[in-house]
Amino acid sequence: MLDACVLYPAPLRDLLLSLAAAGLYRAKWSQQIHDEWTRNLLEKRPDLSMEQLQATCLKMNVAVVDSLVIGYEDLVESLHLPDPDDRHVLAVAIRSDADAIITFNQRDFDETELAKYDIYTEHPDEFVSNMITLYTPRVILAVREMRGRLRNPPKTVDDFLKTLHQQGLPQTVNRLSEFAPSL
Repeated sequence: MLDACVLYPAPLRDLLLSLAAAGLYRAKWSQQIHDEWTRNLLEKRPDLSMEQLQATCLKMNVAVVDSLVIGYEDLVESLHLPDPDDRHVLAVAIRSDADAIITFNQRDFDETELAKYDIYTEHPDEFVSNMITLYTPRVILAVREMRGRLRNPPKTVDDFLKTLHQQGLPQTVNRLSEFAPSL
């Protein structure tokens, strides 16, 4: 289950969606999560329009089959988290039968509450690094295809890895650096 904070930055969103579209995991989110990351992005990027971001959300929903979770709202009130505004994220995870919530904000989710539902949080860097370990050839192929789509401007492997590092993915960058000639 992808939290809004990992969908907000385009390079990280692209990486996570590329891995999901390659069939390496089942990415899940809700319209409420879409609304949260797009609202936050519009606050920082007035050069973007709501229409552009809505089109991005639609493309995400189409690119990753069965990703949009509905029917979780009835669970929200029964959940207990340090920040009540995060309860919908846990509710989406429960309703989608997710194993993990991928988030930068791990401390916002009480592990005891999550354990009741056999869910844990995972930092996106750890998540992607683990994917590289488990599915090396498929991750490398997905990353190479992702980098190949970057045309405005195109990115060298070094620039691409630097961007991922800036996204908070140092472990991932270290692992991908081993395969730089293949990226």
